[in-house]
Order: sequence, then structure tokens, then C-alpha cells
Amino acid sequence: MKKITNDLLKEEYFEIDHKSGLKIFVMEKPDYSGAFAMFGTRYGSVDTCFRLKGEESYTTVPEGIAHFLEHKLFESEELDAFERFAKTGANANAFTSFDRTCYIFQCADNFNENLEILLDFVKAPYFTEETVQKEQGIIGQEIRMYQDDPDWQVLFNLLRGLYKNNPVRIDIAGTVESIAEINAELLYSCYRTFYNNSNMCLAVAGNVKAEDVIAIADKVLKIEEPVAFEQIIPDEPYEVNEAYTEEKLGVDMPKFALGLKEKCEEIVPSPKKTLLYNLALEIIAGKFSPLYTRLLDEGLINTAFGKEYFFGRGFATVFFSGESRNPKKIRDEIIAELNHIKKNGILQEDFDVCLKKKYGAEIFSYNDVDDLANNLCEAWLNGYGIFDNIDLYRSITREDVEAVIREGFDVDNICLSVIK
Repeated sequence: MKKITNDLLKEEYFEIDHKSGLKIFVMEKPDYSGAFAMFGTRYGSVDTCFRLKGEESYTTVPEGIAHFLEHKLFESEELDAFERFAKTGANANAFTSFDRTCYIFQCADNFNENLEILLDFVKAPYFTEETVQKEQGIIGQEIRMYQDDPDWQVLFNLLRGLYKNNPVRIDIAGTVESIAEINAELLYSCYRTFYNNSNMCLAVAGNVKAEDVIAIADKVLKIEEPVAFEQIIPDEPYEVNEAYTEEKLGVDMPKFALGLKEKCEEIVPSPKKTLLYNLALEIIAGKFSPLYTRLLDEGLINTAFGKEYFFGRGFATVFFSGESRNPKKIRDEIIAELNHIKKNGILQEDFDVCLKKKYGAEIFSYNDVDDLANNLCEAWLNGYGIFDNIDLYRSITREDVEAVIREGFDVDNICLSVIK
């Protein structure tokens, strides 16, 4: 166990290489009333093709199996995990994204008991053909529900427009047809590969003690030899798959999602690149930007308008999304604003305001145990430290952001997804 400190923030956390092979992070907040824990693995919907070390051929698994596995882990031969957490008063959940699966709980008391439940059920898989078939029906209904969800469809229509080969274009839950191919044997195979302790981390923040977390890990976790595997990231052309996609669903106002596809020279963008893109987006289209004010005043957008730097293993995209009766006009206005900034640069005053806003939000995140646990886990997944951004914010210049906007934000490599 080693202590990681930041003198500027007066914050610290413990990084523990547990004997089981699990990486553990604990940020003690003794003045807080509750705690938050996240148990995550580097395994998401994009991981549909992999091979273990020493194997010649790759294993291709059905789309949606990572999400399916997340659902199944809550079950056991006796009480399922939700029933166990209900007895201790904890609020528990889980999620599968493109490149990770995480299991979480938040509680005001009984932390030790809740942590034991979390580690126990995630590390005790129980699959039978009967329970798998039952889950296929449940998740099939979930998939059909998402097919009627305009917010979900506008996103995945965009991803299919942006990407030709990368599995990020695939719905996280898969399709009704793909999950029908899942069986208990495949679930155990994926579990053994991706749920090895060496591919997971536990992040805890709140009114806890690192020694207690270690003691519970000692009690529950078995020592596991690391599992070496290789994930396939398909070759992806730089150009978008299609420039425009449209679908009709039940909406009062058309929804849009606009994506600028980025080059992926790294498997995952560096912390500095991620910070620069997020800062650039704040300057371009944040609530204090000329573009946002103009679009709002003209009635082209409402307060649902948002932006995001979206990235993962082998993919990176700049997103703008919201509601508008004229999405194509939004696209044209964003392109015009980007071209203007590329030609004329950024005002120092705009840069200073946005930098202070983002820097303040970064510091404020240390007051929220949910954010802290999530940030500790995300930092580990992406290969950096939770304090790295603080130092980066203090070194970034206006010229750095201008360079990112000029070199990225390719207005000729763009897709617009619309739900009418």
C-alpha cells in the first residue's frame, strides 16, 4: 500500500496492490456520512473478439455478451445481490459501457458488510442454461424498449454513421438475434478472461478506512494468476461511414447528434489530449460561448444542447447533441464557428474564463464521493493518476487549445444523425 498525495489540493488516497492480484484505490473522507464503492473490469461491448496468450485463433462472441454477463452476475443459487443489498440498506447498481463494466453501491452505514457482498457476488458467477434462456427474454424486451428510445437511437445511428468497422457502432445490449446465441459456456469463457483480478480494480471513497477495505478483500478474494489476453481493434478508415442518417420516432421536437470523427493515433487518448478537447468544446459551444448564445437567441436550440469528447479503445469523436427544428442549420453554424476559430484563434479572455470554469469543476469533484470513486476507477482504466489533471490545468495555454482545434475538429469528416 502506498499513499498518493497532492499538496495543492490537500488530498490523498491509497493505492493497494492486493495479494489477490486486484488493484484497489481508497480515498478516505472521515468527515463524510456515507461511502461509495465501484468494482470495475476492462470489459465492455466492443470486446467481441479476443484470444488468450498462447492461442493461435481468436474467439468471436455474440454482440451484447458483456451486458448480458453483467445482468447474470447479480443472480445466485440463493438470494440475488439486490436482495442482499436490500437487507443492509445499500443502493446498488451496475452498468456496461463500450469499454468497461462496473458494479457499484452507495451506503450511509454497514459499509463493511456491503463491500463484502459486492466482492462476493461479482466473484461468484452462477450460470445455467435455464437461467440464461430466461435472461434472453428479459434483455430482449430491454433491446426492443431501446429501439423506441429517441435519445438512444439518435446516438447509435450516429455511431453507425461514423464508424464502419469498430464495434462501438454496435448497440451495447446487442440484438435480439445476437443474444439468442449466448449460452452458459460462452458466459463462463468471457468471465474467466475478463473478470480476472488482474483486469479489475476496486475504487472506494467516503467514510471508510483503507485497512478495513484490505481486510475485507483478504477475506473474500482468492489469489488469481493473471490471465493474459489480446483484444482485437479492427482497422477503421478515417472517413465517416455516412454523412447523414435519419429516422422517424415519436418525438415532439426533432433530436440531433452531430459527430466529428477523430484520428486515433493512440489506443486511448492521453490525459492532456482529453483535457484539451474538453476545454476546446467549452470554448466553442459552452453556455458562455458566442455560438451557444447565438443559437439560443435564434431559437435553433434549447437548454438540452450539449457537447462531449467521446472516446475509448480505438475510437474518438467530438459530439454535439440536442433538440432543434432545423438540425442541418445547427451543423452549418457549428462548422462556420470552427472555421472562424481556426482562422482567427481564441480570445484570451474566453480562454481564461473557460479554463477557470473547468479547473473549478475539477476541484469541486473532490467533494463528491461518487465522482471520486468513478474518477479513481476511470483513471486506472485509462492508465493515468487522478491528480494528473490538476497539474495539466496549470500548464495549458491558449495556443495548446488552438492547436487542437486546428489539427482535430475536421469539419469535412462529419456525420449528422436526426430523429424526426
